Amino acid sequence: MNKPNVIFILNDHQAFYRHGWDGGVKPIRPNFEKFASEGAEFTNAYCATPLCAPVRRTMLNGQFAHKHKNYYNTSAAPYDEETYLEALYKEGYKNYYFGKWHAGAGNATTVENQHCEGFSCDGYGNPYTSDTYKEYLKRYNLPEAEHFIEWHCCSDRLFDEGHFPKIKVGENYKCESSWAGEHAMGITVTPKETHESFFLANLACEKLEELAKSGNEEPFNMRVDFWGPHQPFFPTKEFYDMYNPKDIKEYGNFRDDLANRADVHRTEDNRFIGDDNQKIIYPNPVPWETWQEILAHAYAHNTMLDAAAGKILDKVKELGLDKNTVIVWATDHGDALASHGGHFDKCSYMSQEVMRIPMAMKWPGVIEPNQKFDQLVSNMDIPVTIMDAVGLKFKQETHGESVLPLVTHNTDEWRDDLMCETAGHGYVERINGRMIVHGKYKLVKFENQIDELYNLENDPFELNNLAEDINYSDIKHDLLERLRKWQVKTNDSDMVC
Repeated sequence: MNKPNVIFILNDHQAFYRHGWDGGVKPIRPNFEKFASEGAEFTNAYCATPLCAPVRRTMLNGQFAHKHKNYYNTSAAPYDEETYLEALYKEGYKNYYFGKWHAGAGNATTVENQHCEGFSCDGYGNPYTSDTYKEYLKRYNLPEAEHFIEWHCCSDRLFDEGHFPKIKVGENYKCESSWAGEHAMGITVTPKETHESFFLANLACEKLEELAKSGNEEPFNMRVDFWGPHQPFFPTKEFYDMYNPKDIKEYGNFRDDLANRADVHRTEDNRFIGDDNQKIIYPNPVPWETWQEILAHAYAHNTMLDAAAGKILDKVKELGLDKNTVIVWATDHGDALASHGGHFDKCSYMSQEVMRIPMAMKWPGVIEPNQKFDQLVSNMDIPVTIMDAVGLKFKQETHGESVLPLVTHNTDEWRDDLMCETAGHGYVERINGRMIVHGKYKLVKFENQIDELYNLENDPFELNNLAEDINYSDIKHDLLERLRKWQVKTNDSDMVC
């Protein structure tokens, strides 16, 4: 078999864990669900780090942030390590990258040793102010994206730093700041094709058509990184109308008073929800009826992005490129939206809402369809898996593993525990934290804060901290030993556990 083409689709900051899992309204994702049914879905997947820049670098090199050192969204650690983009290029692949980079300095098309063509932005970025977006609008006779603002919770800190000065409730708004991450909800009043998700999908589809027509048999590698479903939640009415906010049940830990847990859970930097000391207000001052609207917009945004990604998947099939193409679809990290007292966005804590992610992959003829795996996997495994699929191995030490032996049933062995880490959110606080999950138990440790131990089977919303319960001391000790073994194995000296 010729070397396969590779397509990696990445969502950003996705509300996923427990949303609609217990009945009631959930995000509608027909394209992801169909895609997952055509290959392997990982039902127990975690992010390596719950923050964009460190985990996005991890998804390039298969290493924890404590190794690659790109700890924060503002970090610019040099690209000294080999990435899968660099390795595939040297193997004869053409690399195409469309969308958010946020993995360190520069972007996918400007960092010299990533060898990517396409479209990206430095830092978090704002696609709506780019020349490529403006050319796209002109080519398809589309207006600039415009959104009617229904609610926002942008903090004074954001305004003081000069971000989003024109955002006002009850008015139309255009994303014109240096980054498009407004803490807001509303409706995109221009056609859905003006939204960043459809803009990126169109760029990817145009490139796929070009590749199919070229007759070139050399393999290609494509990455599409949406800016959503990260806030702002700006679906078009078409997608918002799929939801009735009144039907959305109160999230399972919305009324959590955060007693008996690490203080990091109290950090909240959003207007209305956090106080002057950047601590969450309890009980949450935003009524549940407003949260129902926020969630309806977030779910609709998720559905709109699913539709955009679906266009790419349909194009791959239409062009007959699916026969020898391995496709991975995942998310960088989760979203704490409406959880643990009613957060908006997230911070340094390592709750399931920010750690758990959707993840699936497809490779016709290699991976059998309709498979679900509940083994512990991480998005740190993705770059190692991509390298394995094309017959390569990283030159450097990696902490992730290829899932190919797992999904092709070529191994009976797989990890039975998993470490995740954080160095803190960066903007509001910097604090080291480590997490280990094994079986139904999860242990979280932060520097100079109380430990957290949860039985995820009996307590999926993490409301009962068992860390100081003497009946669980043996379990806690076992998890701590497992965590320390991961630290030794990965040369993690950033935090003493």
